[in-house]
Amino acid sequence: MTVTTAETTSKSSGSLRTEVTCSTGWLIIDNAPRRNAMSLAMWQDMPAAVDDLVRNDQVRVIVVRGAGDTSFCAGADISEFAETRSDGTKAQSYDAINVAAFKALKHAEKPVIAMIRGHCLGGGLGIALACDLRIAAEGALFAIPAARLGIAYPLEAIADIIEPIGPSAAKRLLFTAERIDTETAFRIGLVDEAVTEDALEARIESLARTLGNNAPLTLRAAKRAINAFAAGREPEALARAREAALDCFESADVVEGRDAFLEKRSPVFSGS
Repeated sequence: MTVTTAETTSKSSGSLRTEVTCSTGWLIIDNAPRRNAMSLAMWQDMPAAVDDLVRNDQVRVIVVRGAGDTSFCAGADISEFAETRSDGTKAQSYDAINVAAFKALKHAEKPVIAMIRGHCLGGGLGIALACDLRIAAEGALFAIPAARLGIAYPLEAIADIIEPIGPSAAKRLLFTAERIDTETAFRIGLVDEAVTEDALEARIESLARTLGNNAPLTLRAAKRAINAFAAGREPEALARAREAALDCFESADVVEGRDAFLEKRSPVFSGS
């Protein structure tokens, strides 16, 4: 059964929609007339939409996708830039809103998968890079066109580019503003898997099912730990990771995992 849990922003400027199917929470970027470009209102709504799915006990995995079958997200809605980035102060405010959206995905306490087809550009690529895993269909296009627009890409978002592909490839992506295809994106590590267009839906469903069947507290602990190390081992982040690890060993799920192994059956985890 699919339950629509939220829809934000007006149809004229696009919307973010959340839906739940079994244990998968879908975050849908819906602005098809503009290739699912993100309006300022949509960027502002992203943290609350992610939080709704994180707080939903039915949801074990979050999948971010674009509405329709032609674009993941073409980035920020450039038609708004004359207003939203008309001077340095407004640009800084806009970037802060972007970064808050990226952080909501990056630090969500559940695994987040980007389901990518078609255009994945600029801020859309930033959204994908804030996800834990990126699965892309053949024919997708990736780029950061900031150098062709005369704008600076948000500082924190640049760190998310460097993390999977390294400084040299990040420089090439930003300096050239070139569009690269799925094969190249996979080769340099920008995406984790490249599949055919026909196989994308099934692969996402299979991966979400696999993650959804695993112990939620273990996944939470792993994500906190990996994020803490990637961010430079900040004491507060490491403390939260240790706390999450301790929660695993004091949970009912650790008993269920042990019993299921001894009884040679699949475990059924409750997340408690």
